[in-house]
Amino acid sequence: MSIFMNIAIDGPSASGKGTIARRLAEHFHLSYLDTGALYRAVAKHILDQGKNPDSPEDAVASAIYVRDHLSWEMLEDQALRNDVVAEATSRSSQIPEVREILKDTQRQFAQHPPHKPDLKPWAGSILDGRDIGTVICPDATIKFFITASPEVRAQRRTKELLSKGIDTTYEAVLMDMKNRDSRDRNRSIAPAHAAKDAIILDTSDLTADAVFEKACDLIKEKLA
Repeated sequence: MSIFMNIAIDGPSASGKGTIARRLAEHFHLSYLDTGALYRAVAKHILDQGKNPDSPEDAVASAIYVRDHLSWEMLEDQALRNDVVAEATSRSSQIPEVREILKDTQRQFAQHPPHKPDLKPWAGSILDGRDIGTVICPDATIKFFITASPEVRAQRRTKELLSKGIDTTYEAVLMDMKNRDSRDRNRSIAPAHAAKDAIILDTSDLTADAVFEKACDLIKEKLA
């Protein structure tokens, strides 16, 4: 008999949470949702419409659009990954009504993930974001909070952007990251912080392989 489990992974941007979530999903045959992509899709739609990411009216209209027209193609759009969309996301995602609209979409995925024929011996879902363990999946089988110092995260993001031909500097990325972290931590609804029962993994001095192996061991220990 297969075992159904939910894994919640939270953490700030460029902490490595997306990388570890995708690897764990593949390893344990889980359906994976990058919840940040939902909020990025909302922000992109706001910008595409020439609207204001700080406007609750504009943000809510785009959140409803994303909820009603959600597709894997929308979530995998590479345009979601640029810094203009990221900045708009940090602003529009603070609006309580936006988070409320997308909350049920995330919970539905967690509880009833898309069927995959290879979900053996495990079955379930893995979601990563900012408030998975605290709000979306408070009863998750296991929760991780992936973090790293702002300086290390800024180095990673700068390297990533430069590799894509995007002109930037470490100083600019670091300042933007610190501002974004502050907004995420201090927003009134679902502030970004580790759940009380989350396992904190600091990736500042760890390789991606080391983090993956440690997470795998912790999951297997939890299920034993």
